[in-house]
Amino acid sequence: MYTQLEIKNLFDLEHTIAAALFDGKTYPWEVLGDIKSFILALGATLDAERFDHPAEDIWIAKDAKVAPSACLNGPLIVDSGAEIRHCAFVRGSAIVGKNAVVGNSCELKNCVLFDNVQVPHFNYVGDSVLGYKAHMGAGSVTSNVKSDKKNIVIHAGEGIETGLRKIGAMLGDRVEVGCNSVLNPGTIIGRDCIVYPTSCVRGVVPERHIYKRGEGIAQRRMD
Repeated sequence: MYTQLEIKNLFDLEHTIAAALFDGKTYPWEVLGDIKSFILALGATLDAERFDHPAEDIWIAKDAKVAPSACLNGPLIVDSGAEIRHCAFVRGSAIVGKNAVVGNSCELKNCVLFDNVQVPHFNYVGDSVLGYKAHMGAGSVTSNVKSDKKNIVIHAGEGIETGLRKIGAMLGDRVEVGCNSVLNPGTIIGRDCIVYPTSCVRGVVPERHIYKRGEGIAQRRMD
């Protein structure tokens, strides 16, 4: 029943420097508590010929672009070709994949961005995993804490108790999220899905579907 939520069915692990983070785990939210320690361990092994180490617990690929106005806190790894733009704010415990874009006034916290992910305008990404080539439109955000502050249940069938108070969203490879959408705590969106702009998404969207605001979910044609 829950196979669509498994790491192997959401992400191609060949497209992240953090592939080993997912070893031995079944569901993607299981990595959230290990991101910080993983970055610290991996960072210490990175090739000094390829990565600068400008501050404690921060490693940035030499060919990455970081705006002078960006605020970066560790632990943090920024992989090759990534771009951190004007006034981006990394609170820490973040992995930014190859050729990924973190744009103006975006905030990252305890998250993994696979290669070629784009969060280019006014996005908040917290306690989340964004798969290869996932894209969040301007103003779309992950909500990572319930209003009642209770532990998060993944709403799939009978529901999965996570035991975690903070989970944002898990976006499969090539997911497109429309502008000004809110992804509620524990949202899982399968590969190749599209979310309409200004949507409020909760629960699980199966892969290759379109989430239509106020109109339910429709199968996506893959031509």
